[in-house]
Amino acid sequence: MYRFVVCRGVTAKARPKGLSWFGSFNLSRSIHSIPFATVDVEEISGSQPAEVHNLVQGKWKGSSSWNTLLDPLNGEPFIKVAEVDEAGIQPYVESLSKCPKHGLHNPFKEPERYLLFGDISAKAGHMLSLPKVSDFFTRLIQRVAPKSYQQALGEVQVTQKFLENFSGDQVRFLARSFGIPGNHLGQQSHGFRWPYGPVAIITPFNFPLEIPALQLMGALYMGNKPILKVDSKVSIVMEQMMRLLHYCGLPVDDVDFINSDGKTMNKILLEANPRMTLFTGSSRVADKLAVDLKGRIKLEDAGFDWKILGPDVQEEDYVAWVCDQDAYACSGQKCSAQSMLFMHENWSRTSLVSKIRDLAERRNLEDLTIGPVLTFTTEAMLEHMSKLLQIPGSKLLFGGEPLKNHSIPPIYGAIKPTAIYVPLEEILKKNTYELVTREIFGPFQIVTDYKRDQLPMVLDAVERMHAHLTAAVVSNDPLFLQEVIGNTVNGTTYAGLRARTTGAPQNHWFGPAGDPRGAGIGTPEAIKLVWSCHREIIYDVGPLPRHWEIPPST
Repeated sequence: MYRFVVCRGVTAKARPKGLSWFGSFNLSRSIHSIPFATVDVEEISGSQPAEVHNLVQGKWKGSSSWNTLLDPLNGEPFIKVAEVDEAGIQPYVESLSKCPKHGLHNPFKEPERYLLFGDISAKAGHMLSLPKVSDFFTRLIQRVAPKSYQQALGEVQVTQKFLENFSGDQVRFLARSFGIPGNHLGQQSHGFRWPYGPVAIITPFNFPLEIPALQLMGALYMGNKPILKVDSKVSIVMEQMMRLLHYCGLPVDDVDFINSDGKTMNKILLEANPRMTLFTGSSRVADKLAVDLKGRIKLEDAGFDWKILGPDVQEEDYVAWVCDQDAYACSGQKCSAQSMLFMHENWSRTSLVSKIRDLAERRNLEDLTIGPVLTFTTEAMLEHMSKLLQIPGSKLLFGGEPLKNHSIPPIYGAIKPTAIYVPLEEILKKNTYELVTREIFGPFQIVTDYKRDQLPMVLDAVERMHAHLTAAVVSNDPLFLQEVIGNTVNGTTYAGLRARTTGAPQNHWFGPAGDPRGAGIGTPEAIKLVWSCHREIIYDVGPLPRHWEIPPST
């Protein structure tokens, strides 16, 4: 919902080594070897900028207004996005308005489309399994949302497995109904999953493929017609995925794809009046949309995600590695990133923090295990750190410095992985709690510790947080797990020695809890919750009892 310009690159000296991940597969680099692609990842540059188009009413279109994006590593203009302004929204409003409330298909209307989407999913999943296609999307993600090759590849693999999960008959199984016997012969009640019809999907920059692809397909499976808006900084990834889906049989007029700023998209939502909108992004925008759309919305908004280390200390190296991954992979730009670490006093006496620091210091720009922060500047993050260090007893554990020897534009952030210690007693104070729990969407976390009898204070701290997305309870002590899980609410919670906050695959629910607007992603339950509603049909066909007569009025 925000309009940012994007950038890319490393210093001229470092660039050849820094882009070595582009050679991870010895494959043909011609887009002609990938039948749906309209860009060549290797050739996108200032001299050969890529173009991102819009799709409306079955036709790809440019725009009178092109937004030029900057490469997030070197500031070179490298992608032109055809952005729709407020004067150009009418085709999108008309397109959504043509879709009836009962959807493009439902259990009583064109049920063969359930089979169609099973076939589309099978073909698209197979396409993503091909090394050259998987590599294409992995490298395209890296160009616009710089992260390590393995992190970007994981996004492609989750999408592939999701599509495979919903191939064959699995789409129609999402519309499974149930029947209940009635009060008399000929009466039965049946519950059905029903589409909303015209819907909207708005997704952020940090997962350019996984989030929009999974939510888009879920919407389509249930019979809806979506308009999809992905953050313009990274929308080229989903534009290419749309072309892959068309290649695999998706009807071209089933989805509209738009690039615009937040104000324009807001106007489309108000005029087109979609029956449901899925929004993934900041809590501030989510709350505004909930009011504008009169509650017809599902949200996966920001998360200040926590991890609690229990009293049983074991596998110190492993726990340190997971903490580093949770806090700093993708430069901390995950809605599930570890924002606050609560260490039991037993862990405080170990070398855990120093081991996390050593792992964090391995990260570098050359392999993009650390990279540009696209929503916070370096100055903003360092200013926040300075405010935290004014809290009594707080201290810098590691990091807290700008990255060196890079060409990341100053409109973005570039800092070393950072951890700030703040005493638990100070965190709970009314005048500091809001500051300490402010989400910094970057490589930044708060660390604290607690004594055995202070667990209620820890539980109070997590209870007061406003967003309850992911959490981890690192312990194999069943009584400790029982107490923490029973007194918390986060929607995706990992429990046990190997617990983490990030890395959700496609095989379990991912989403917040404690909010009736909460959205999920990945599973049949998530798809049915977000993209369909319940409809009850009561059949009452008779026959009437013999010798029936009109009874007295009641």
